[in-house]
Amino acid sequence: MSLPSFLDQQQLIALLMSALRLCAWLLLLLLIFLPLERVFAVHPQKFLRKELTQDLGYYFISGLIPGLLLAVPFSLVAVAAHTLVPQTLQSTVATWPLWQRALAGLVVGEIGFYWGHRWAHQIPFLWRFHSIHHSAEQIYFLISSRAHPLDNAFIRLCGLVPIYMLGIATPLTPSGGAVSALLVLVLTLWGFFIHSNIRWRLGPLEWLISTPAFHHWHHTLGEQRDCNYSSMLPFIDKLFGTYYLPKHQWPLAYGIKAKIPNSLTGQLLYPLKIHR
Repeated sequence: MSLPSFLDQQQLIALLMSALRLCAWLLLLLLIFLPLERVFAVHPQKFLRKELTQDLGYYFISGLIPGLLLAVPFSLVAVAAHTLVPQTLQSTVATWPLWQRALAGLVVGEIGFYWGHRWAHQIPFLWRFHSIHHSAEQIYFLISSRAHPLDNAFIRLCGLVPIYMLGIATPLTPSGGAVSALLVLVLTLWGFFIHSNIRWRLGPLEWLISTPAFHHWHHTLGEQRDCNYSSMLPFIDKLFGTYYLPKHQWPLAYGIKAKIPNSLTGQLLYPLKIHR
């Protein structure tokens, strides 16, 4: 067997393993959220809806494509961080226990994610891609992965770059790679929760940990969606003046005013077209 054929086979096996892993996670998500969204629903909804096939398509796209798009940028960032960040800072951070680096990474990464997410709303070119995520007119857990892969990759990059630059994590070392992988896993799982159709609230703790109520207002139809950019730590929105969470209200309508294509392919191509 030639080397290129061997590599192609290895890549195919890796892709199939990733797809199987995503299927296993999907089954787990269904077992968790289907009964919760039925018992604690904010808005009565049917799971079997016309957009379900599309949302499942986005689920697998979001699980497979962004990581491929980010492989080269993350490698370049890791090399730049190793070159530019003072060795004393890297040495100091390297002595921190895993939990301390993970906690620091969560805060730093959330700040990066916040600004990447906010830019996706404020910069028209980026909004073309991010509007796909906001086009959903019903919010439930699978909407978390309903995102254009370029939008997904950009916001993830914004979240992980400051972590790498400060030496909190790096893909070049096993422990550093574990920190970034743990953060991506936690924030991804929390993303499904805050998009879910569950009416759970945390009272006074809602300024500290995000809930579906917090993120539902980010998806409301109209200009009020330009708030609550954080994924997990709402106090970052408080810090930058974009926090909005009424005590006893939920949005009545979701989505955007713009008309986007109905098909998955059309939506993936929509941001790349010239809009007049």
